[in-house]
Amino acid sequence: MKWLLAGLVIATTTGAEVLRALGMRHHGEIHDFRPGALGRALAAVARSRYILASVFFSALSFFVFLKLVSIADLSFSVPATAGSFVLETILAKYVLAERISPARWMGAALVTCGVALLSV
Repeated sequence: MKWLLAGLVIATTTGAEVLRALGMRHHGEIHDFRPGALGRALAAVARSRYILASVFFSALSFFVFLKLVSIADLSFSVPATAGSFVLETILAKYVLAERISPARWMGAALVTCGVALLSV
């Protein structure tokens, strides 16, 4: 059960991060940090379907993580959910069309090794 919950946290966290990136790419960079301009940017971002879906997935991830830490040790829960870093790197490459350097791929591989060590 704890691995199922960890997988759900990984999936929902990854979904939230990718959707947030898509939403902000759709909106564009924020250049004006005056209060009125920030309010308008916040209103525009809040209407983005990507951002709204990201908020939903973030909330879902939070509650699934609460369930996970209620049945598993924190020393398992936090490192196990680091698998989201690996999935996010893969999706950044193939969904967001980002260039991933060899060093980042190596980092993702090391995180994978760390998560695998948890199953021992």
